[in-house]
Amino acid sequence: MGNKFKIVDPKIPARLELANFQDVYYEEDPFLSNCIIENARLDHEEIDQLVISKVMLKNVSFVGASFPRMDMTDVVFENCDLSNAKFNEGIIHRVTFKECKLLGVNFSGANLGNVRFEECLANMSDFVEARLKQVIFTQTLLQNANYSDCELLKVNFNQCDLNEIDFTQTDLKGIDISTCRFTRINVALENLSGCEVSPEQAIGFASLLGLKVKE
Repeated sequence: MGNKFKIVDPKIPARLELANFQDVYYEEDPFLSNCIIENARLDHEEIDQLVISKVMLKNVSFVGASFPRMDMTDVVFENCDLSNAKFNEGIIHRVTFKECKLLGVNFSGANLGNVRFEECLANMSDFVEARLKQVIFTQTLLQNANYSDCELLKVNFNQCDLNEIDFTQTDLKGIDISTCRFTRINVALENLSGCEVSPEQAIGFASLLGLKVKE
């Protein structure tokens, strides 16, 4: 199913300088821009309020890294491992995560706009109290992910695995999950109003109401 809205993709210059992530430590304020970082291990790095703009990251490992209040604009992560990394309370704008490992990644309290997650592994990811506007998840695994108390505006889940995802206190009005697969999701009935589901999914939700659907 096609998306009902358009998002603005990252604006990356055609030519980028090869850089080392450690260059940020030489700046008075941690800042990285107009560069590409490839085949690097940055596990458990910790920087508060890091700013990156117009950056391409390929085959970079950020396992367990901590970047609270990070500001990233026009950034592409390709085949990166961000498992258990922390981007809580960050600003994430015009960013693409492509074929990335995001197990347990923390986006709690973050503000995401014009963001794509494509073919990512994001089980147990944390989006608690995050604000997502114009965000598309495509063929992404989101089992046991936590989206409680989120604000979702123009968000699409396309062919994703949402099994055991937690939408507690999150309004799903206008959210299309009809192409997704799940056995069970955690959501209050009042927050399902206006959510777009498939006929098969509707039968499953009917059981929450105590209804018995006859064939």
